[in-house]
Amino acid sequence: GLWLGAAIFFSATVAPAVFGVLRAREVPASNEIAGSIVNQVLGLLNYSGLAIGLILLLTSFVGTKTANRFGVWTERFFLLILTISCAVGQFVIGAWMALIRLQIGKPIDEVAVDDLLRVQFNQLHQYSVWILIAAMIAALLAFFVISRKSDTNVMVEKKDEFDFGKI
Repeated sequence: GLWLGAAIFFSATVAPAVFGVLRAREVPASNEIAGSIVNQVLGLLNYSGLAIGLILLLTSFVGTKTANRFGVWTERFFLLILTISCAVGQFVIGAWMALIRLQIGKPIDEVAVDDLLRVQFNQLHQYSVWILIAAMIAALLAFFVISRKSDTNVMVEKKDEFDFGKI
């Protein structure tokens, strides 16, 4: 839940605000600077999503004897999507974008929009957005599956609490 909130906050507030403020102030190479800030924050988001996803995946194997098998595997599936999305976003797409930035050798603002490297960079940026959206959807669905599992466990415990046949 915390990661999902951070991802939504980043996507809806931080990234647009950084680009907007720097452009509004007409800072030279504003897209380059904003991109560097957003890239650093996105890296933290990807690493934390990767860590949280792995931890939750590992803990999903604890105490599953009485759990609904379909629910447990659904939870694991969504957590796996979250984890893989963060890893691909950071280690594949992010690394590829960094390589293109090195090949360009100057601020992205100074590269023609129809330049092959700029076109490639923009496509990778779009893939990065899509993969983050996929991770966010997976996190939301995993959150609902996990919270529903908790409700079911609480209901079972309450039912056992009032079973007077045990007395």
